[in-house]
Amino acid sequence: MIELDKVSYRWPDAETGLENVTLKVAPGDKLVILGANGCGKSTLLKLMNGLVFPDDGTLAWEGASLTREHLKDRDFARAFRRRCVLLFQHPEAMLFNPTVRDEIAYGPRQLGLPDAEARAARWAAELGLVPLLDKPPFLLSGGQKQKLALACLLALDPDLLLLDEPSASLDPATVGWLVDTLVHSERTVVVSTHNLSMAAELGNRCVVLGQRGEILFDGPVRMALSGVSLLEKAGLAHRHRHKHGGVEHVHTHVHDWESSR
Repeated sequence: MIELDKVSYRWPDAETGLENVTLKVAPGDKLVILGANGCGKSTLLKLMNGLVFPDDGTLAWEGASLTREHLKDRDFARAFRRRCVLLFQHPEAMLFNPTVRDEIAYGPRQLGLPDAEARAARWAAELGLVPLLDKPPFLLSGGQKQKLALACLLALDPDLLLLDEPSASLDPATVGWLVDTLVHSERTVVVSTHNLSMAAELGNRCVVLGQRGEILFDGPVRMALSGVSLLEKAGLAHRHRHKHGGVEHVHTHVHDWESSR
């Protein structure tokens, strides 16, 4: 579905970005992108979603070049935006309609889908948002906003879901629903996270990004999680020194947390 060939990207005035990334995502893949804060996970998802474009290398969607020029083609852009969707790490960036109902129905309406209201009702029910349908999104809690943003995407019935730290702000029950409903579905899913305890639940294939935005590993999730030296190189683990009875010991400590960047 998505192919990156020797892609590099730098944000203006930033020291880090993505470096020489070659990656293929096939239909049905359940791919986890692991890496420390600032390594380029979010940037990689934005490239896949056609929100930013490579400084070097090429990016393709189902064999067709994904470029600014190509996305100016109305028919191509409409089809691509329905089939490939991105859940931002901070849902506030996605929400701007007067009510929760309008927010969920917005995408289907823009694409001219005849059942926009039915789609909004369905996904509001799936994510427990029915009591909030007439409320303005800015009054919702962080977790409710995250659910709403997810409902907006699912209302489009996409083929490829790009999820940036999707378990942030969600309660355990909703995280369980997310894993069972999305990751175990037929949809292609790419998830970025630095939560190692969630990684094995979210996918079966793993790409580990280094701190300079390069790919350190592409293979089975379990293999990545058991590779302490790999996690250390990626900034997801570090060696901790301490003393017992005057004797110094060194232990490897694996980072496992959720936070905003």
